[in-house]
Amino acid sequence: MRPKPCETGGSLHVWLEELLDGPGIETGLAGQTVRFIAEPGDLSRPDEGADTAFYAAPRLVPHIDAKARERLAAHYATLLSPGDTVLDLMASHLSHLPPEFPLGPVTGLGLNAGELAANPALAERIVADLNADPTLPFPDAAFTAVVCAMSVEYLAAPADVLAEAARVLAPGGVLAISFSNRWFPQKAVRLWSELHEFERLGFVAGLLEATPGFGEIETLAERGWPRPADARDRFWPLHQQSDPLYAVTARRVAP
Repeated sequence: MRPKPCETGGSLHVWLEELLDGPGIETGLAGQTVRFIAEPGDLSRPDEGADTAFYAAPRLVPHIDAKARERLAAHYATLLSPGDTVLDLMASHLSHLPPEFPLGPVTGLGLNAGELAANPALAERIVADLNADPTLPFPDAAFTAVVCAMSVEYLAAPADVLAEAARVLAPGGVLAISFSNRWFPQKAVRLWSELHEFERLGFVAGLLEATPGFGEIETLAERGWPRPADARDRFWPLHQQSDPLYAVTARRVAP
């Protein structure tokens, strides 16, 4: 229990909906493939202008609250190994990597040079637009881990980017894709906004299942953590629960 910081209005709970709205939706039936992309427009975006223009100004703000960031770092700690060489795809000023974890060099690839420069975790910084060219400028098997946080919903050709992620991952390496329920609506693909939160897990898992070289695919969903009191968080105390954390992970295996 904790003291109520302010008056935010009442809450409506539809218990039947809450009982049926949970883990399991992201898992397909055995032997059946779920088809998420039905037409080309599913991966269209409200703003099809150049991403370099949209992301021209640095956004040095966290995209999830402090608790969700803590939980994402804890999740990474269960996946990474000491000395891992890490590629942070679609990187920003935060990589959410576990503090004090003995990693190898971390490379950040993102759209804004200012955000990359402000990220203390990065040893190398590369500015690139994956929607303009999904090719990753690295040799085969260059990394032992690839992470992509709060960004997969912006990819207009996610299958191509994931194929490149498989190419640059060494055998046994891990890929971790994470997201929440907050994004820039102008740049997210249409399908993302139409899917249920757990269906988004299924969509990403299905993309990995269809990508040669990935196996051992798992999903994670964390919801309901109390939101930390933080005057810098524009959603506190309006929202008492922390931002949900969803993640899909896979291992690089032989095709």
